[in-house]
Amino acid sequence: MSADEAARRRWRTRRRISEALLAVWFGVTFGVAYFARELNGHFLGWPFSFWVAAQGAPIMYLVLVVLYARLMGRLDDASGVVQDD
Repeated sequence: MSADEAARRRWRTRRRISEALLAVWFGVTFGVAYFARELNGHFLGWPFSFWVAAQGAPIMYLVLVVLYARLMGRLDDASGVVQDD
């Protein structure tokens, strides 16, 4: 496999990972807001939709960032890409 082909494959993999994580981000951001009325339970005295927006979404964003960093690190390790800090 040539270096150009390996770079293209790595780029396609990076793009797919980014697209998948952006789709999850979109679902978390707009899905909760769209379905907020249907999430009408109560949790610790607050409406459940408020709790999800105030606590769940930022936690999901943090999980997405950590997942992205780990996946990209593994991809770099597997392809032998070295980054100087």
